[in-house]
Amino acid sequence: MVAQPKTILLKDYRPPAYTIEEVALTVDLFEERARVCSRLVCRRNILAASDSPPVLQGRKLVLKGIVLDGVALTPDQYLLDDETLTLPAVPERFVLEVETELYPQNNTSLDGLYRSSSNFCTQCEAEGFRKITYFLDRPDVLARYEVTISAEQKRYPVLLANGNLLEAGPLPEGRHYARWQDPFPKPSYLFAMVAGNLVKIADTFVTRSGRQVALEIYVQAHNRDRTRKPLAWSTISTST
Repeated sequence: MVAQPKTILLKDYRPPAYTIEEVALTVDLFEERARVCSRLVCRRNILAASDSPPVLQGRKLVLKGIVLDGVALTPDQYLLDDETLTLPAVPERFVLEVETELYPQNNTSLDGLYRSSSNFCTQCEAEGFRKITYFLDRPDVLARYEVTISAEQKRYPVLLANGNLLEAGPLPEGRHYARWQDPFPKPSYLFAMVAGNLVKIADTFVTRSGRQVALEIYVQAHNRDRTRKPLAWSTISTST
């Protein structure tokens, strides 16, 4: 039996007891699995009336390890079920590192991290991020994200995520990596990541202030010609 979505009313809203300020994700993609290591900088929310412990959402994840402020936790130091990870005893501010394993090739829900046409894709709206790692997966938690993606270079030559590309390069055993940083706080449902065999359609335009801006669209090779008109329209609409 499929669980019915729970209705959430505005009158029942309560600010989260904790919030997350910074997120650093390392996502290692393989053919049969994915490994996600997250580093979360968390702080008690001064706007919350509750002093309850942080409860992170997670779904269809295999928990491999938890480290709180540099100390590995044992199973008796946290509460884990099919939907949540609760940390009963944490300070006002802490750094949480969580390693999880997931299986994108078996994810047919088309949310979270999944395989589509031999590419890795994400869809996190509205609650898909909890299928990638344990998190305060709610729209009122805004954090800055840094993401490092690694995958086999021949199969997945393009590695994309939100924000600005900081660095990229080769790794042993035919793999490579790319590190992206989004400097603007955003909710988890806006997180996006792609790894695949894609082609880039590029153009530039110059703003009224004289600044040159690069435009890039990544698509599968057979869709290359379909992007010319959208790219032209984006140039016109952005520069006017």
